[in-house]
Amino acid sequence: MDGAASFVIQGSILAAAGIVVRLIGLFYRIPLIGIIGDEGNGYYTSAFSIYSILLIVSSYSLPTAVSKMVSTRIAKGQYCNSVRILKASMVYAAVVGGIAAFAIWFGADLFAGAMQMPYSSYALRTLAPTIWIMAFLGVLRGYFQGTGTMVPTAISQILEQVANAVVSIAAAWYLFREGMKVNLVRGGTEYSYAFGAAGGTIGTGAGALIAFLFCAFLMLTYRKTMRRQCRKDGTGATEGYGELAGILTMTILPIVLSSTVYNISSVLDNFFFGQGMAHLGQSDVIASQWGIFGKYHTLFMIPVAIANALSSSLIPSLSRAVASKDRGQVLDKVSTAIRFSMLIAIPATVGLTVLSAPINNLLFPSKSGDLLVQITMAGASAVAFYSLSTVTNAILQGINHMNTPLKNAAVSLVLHVVILVVMLYGLKWGIYAVIFSNILFALTMCILNGISIGKYLDYRQEYRKTFILPFFSAVVMGIAAYLVSLGCSKILPDGRLWLGVQVFAAVMAAIAVYGVALIKLQAVDEVELYDMPAGRRLVRIARKFRLL
Repeated sequence: MDGAASFVIQGSILAAAGIVVRLIGLFYRIPLIGIIGDEGNGYYTSAFSIYSILLIVSSYSLPTAVSKMVSTRIAKGQYCNSVRILKASMVYAAVVGGIAAFAIWFGADLFAGAMQMPYSSYALRTLAPTIWIMAFLGVLRGYFQGTGTMVPTAISQILEQVANAVVSIAAAWYLFREGMKVNLVRGGTEYSYAFGAAGGTIGTGAGALIAFLFCAFLMLTYRKTMRRQCRKDGTGATEGYGELAGILTMTILPIVLSSTVYNISSVLDNFFFGQGMAHLGQSDVIASQWGIFGKYHTLFMIPVAIANALSSSLIPSLSRAVASKDRGQVLDKVSTAIRFSMLIAIPATVGLTVLSAPINNLLFPSKSGDLLVQITMAGASAVAFYSLSTVTNAILQGINHMNTPLKNAAVSLVLHVVILVVMLYGLKWGIYAVIFSNILFALTMCILNGISIGKYLDYRQEYRKTFILPFFSAVVMGIAAYLVSLGCSKILPDGRLWLGVQVFAAVMAAIAVYGVALIKLQAVDEVELYDMPAGRRLVRIARKFRLL
């Protein structure tokens, strides 16, 4: 198996786990939102936007940075130094993770007040210990990724989300009822929603703890292999812990800054939306509409998870290729990553657009259903743009241009904020201002990253098989999915069960039609099918139906 195929397989392992994780997250959010309502989901989503930024600073960047450093040393045969990186990273996690945990605990009221959602402070405080745990977990995941395997990360993510789902629902159910009692005592209405949201975030901490214990157990069992590799290390290169700490900091810093700038848009969206709606005299709908936005965000992040998984696999893989000075392999990996992500993201965009109503009515039945359907259709294109910008960020980091994504994200963020403010205060578009400014942000990142990759690698993007043919295949797919959905809605009786049958039939038809269209339009050939996960089975199926 060649290098490009290998990293696609590793990325696919993580992508498969990512999809499972997102689906578990989607399905447990259904009963969770049913318990805490749109208002509670607004507090939950707002708390997570703050938590996500502090998580990026303390631990989100650690898997990427550690995997990059470890993979580079292993490519050179410096196994002892790879172990030293692990130890130095754990010290970093203890210090920075602890600082972030204290910041979110003591700053909860300040953060919540700035978002015009003071009751989200309860959920924020319950997330404080989680940040510390995630820092250590990030180091362990990064080390395993650096050795070339995504399996520990994939399994730990699934375990994390299963524990998260179970504890979140149970804790939200219990605390929501406790909050109702507080409402009666204090004469309020929001404590039940706030306590319920806090119950949901308690589940996040429980999941992180389970995942950490699993990875720690794997690390203990892997110690013999690490010692054996160190004994075989004949390079004689020994990096001091001070030197490694400096390299780690310099590796993490640009990733942290670029990731923070790239992801802080959600916090700024939350802040400006809250301030803007309050300025327009609509404070009463801030929490509920932000909760509806949280439903849309949960849905569109499922296909984006594939791009995130590819990125996690791509960075150490690219770093090894760069370290070995194999230009052909670097270009091959770049092309494969972009193309593979678009083969998934483009049809997902079309699918969310044409099936927005049945999918959302099935998953999130509520009085706010019409608004959710509309913003999902309006924001579906974000799937393609966020997927592409995520992968191109990873490419630039993998080829050692760590500061470039930061610069590109900063430019995109400034434009994003300007457009958001104009749409909110000037055009008074409300939650749609957040949707459209997010699309613009991701699109700008795609353009700037694409220019940078072309400049640094002398890389010319192929468009026909990467974008054009998948798009036309997805259009054919979308028409088929819409017609199947429409036909089912005409013949099936009302009810959520039958709506599920309608969605399932439309999705199955979409998958089949898209696969046939890709092959018939020659967007993929037999060799490329073999390089995909379950490639031999795909080729057999295609030959059986005389598509090849």
